[in-house]
Amino acid sequence: MWLEPNETVIERIQFLDENGKLIVASPDLRDEELISLYKWMIQARSFDQRALKLQRQGRIGTYAPMIGQEAAQIGSAFALEKQDWVYPSYREIGVSLVHGVPMAKFFLYTMGHLKGAASGAANVFPVQIIIGAQCLHAVGGAWAGKYNKENSVSVAYIGDGGTSEGDFHEALNFAGVYELPVVFFVQNNQWAISVPISKQTGSASIAQKAVAYGITGVQVDGNDALAVYSTMKQALERARRGKPVLVEAITYRQGPHTTADDPTKYRNNGELEEWLAKDPLKRMKTFLVEKGIWNEELEQKEYEWADQKVSEAFELAVNTPSSKVEEIFEIVYEQKSNQLTEQLNSIPTEGVLK
Repeated sequence: MWLEPNETVIERIQFLDENGKLIVASPDLRDEELISLYKWMIQARSFDQRALKLQRQGRIGTYAPMIGQEAAQIGSAFALEKQDWVYPSYREIGVSLVHGVPMAKFFLYTMGHLKGAASGAANVFPVQIIIGAQCLHAVGGAWAGKYNKENSVSVAYIGDGGTSEGDFHEALNFAGVYELPVVFFVQNNQWAISVPISKQTGSASIAQKAVAYGITGVQVDGNDALAVYSTMKQALERARRGKPVLVEAITYRQGPHTTADDPTKYRNNGELEEWLAKDPLKRMKTFLVEKGIWNEELEQKEYEWADQKVSEAFELAVNTPSSKVEEIFEIVYEQKSNQLTEQLNSIPTEGVLK
């Protein structure tokens, strides 16, 4: 029997249409939880806009904007339990904020400060720059969690471009074979830098790739925060039972790949305008307003509060003392080897890392 590509059909999950109208029953969230979810989205966008300006001013380094992907990030992170682990790429600011990483850490990271690589008490691994490598790390974490009989799920966040990397496929294969508590959350934002999704895969969806590895695949409207939350909550429940899940969130990268990129060189304004009409914050706001639990006054106050919080976080980062050279020896190993101890003792104690 031949299995043809079009025989695997994935239906996209959606709760809110593009105009913010509820088209299926709302997920089990109280009004205050719905408002909290939206406030996180506002906070993420406020940070994003400020970071872009700071980079253009030369006050922070290269930055990867997340504008347009707030529903995918906040909606998925909102479903996480405290004990769950996040394995991010360089764009998961929203996810990490919701899961407990202090905002100042992101500014420190973009400044090249050593403390920007640590997430503190939050269960969030350091930013992974190697495309797709976080999938392997998440699988390793899930394996450890299963071995230790923990009730945690490891979540690897990756973009559509990362699914073309071998690490992604190795991770899915291992997860399927050993039935690990892991979720692979793909933000399909349509572009891998300048390569469109049509040039990245021949399959009709990324979600259907799960079938080949013996795990569950699901596709969700990534600009619909309610749909993302509900889908992720179910994915996490499955993963806790040893059923790995591949989630594909269909969204759009409204800004550049990073501040070193110029998207006008490879995509047209018509495409951008089409997706701006589907903006995740606009959609969520409309839903809340029509539900009678949000208004323009609350909107203005929340943006003012978020902007103030971002300013305070930046000031905290700016005023953080420079890293000391010896601190790099405290990151990886709980107990330093003789070789590392020898290296530590051989460096000048007055040195600093900029």
